[in-house]
Amino acid sequence: MIDNPFSYNKYLVRRQFMKLFGATLRFYALPNQSLAFFVSMKAFKLKEDIRVYTDEQKRQEVLVIKARNIIDFSSAYDVWDPMKNEKVGALKRCGLKSMIKDEWVIMDQYDHEIGLITEDSMLLALLRRFITNLIPQKFHGEISNRHVFTLEQHFNPIISKMDVDFTPDITQALDRRLGIAATVLMCCIEGRQGN
Repeated sequence: MIDNPFSYNKYLVRRQFMKLFGATLRFYALPNQSLAFFVSMKAFKLKEDIRVYTDEQKRQEVLVIKARNIIDFSSAYDVWDPMKNEKVGALKRCGLKSMIKDEWVIMDQYDHEIGLITEDSMLLALLRRFITNLIPQKFHGEISNRHVFTLEQHFNPIISKMDVDFTPDITQALDRRLGIAATVLMCCIEGRQGN
């Protein structure tokens, strides 16, 4: 078990293959590839309530991600630290814009906009939506117009994998808990559109 799973700059996220309902994610800290986070999301929930744990036995809950509304196209997701009983911030999907190219707003604990997560390119986004979902997605996260992280999907039609890289965030402008929550949402919420 890792002492502080939020302290790593790079992670590999694997989504469980052949899971018919819901989603299971495993975050592996790089370079040692030890399990840092485990997420098991139930299917058919009207209001998303995602729990992030440090192990598969779900002994220590480190993040709670809750949708504010029931099945809202541009819903905001509050991110909570259950150990400190505090709101870390929120992530809000830009509904209409995300029909063409995925875009999310990063907010602080007071719901002030502090950053943005955007899909890599309009052309690739359109090809993904209307021609083939075999084109890997790539997201860029910014805080105050400074690049702080990249999420990059591997091309693999069988096993869904994503690289998470926080190394551009040299000033630690982004609360890493929000970065992990954003990765969970990109894998679970945005990942549905190609399924």
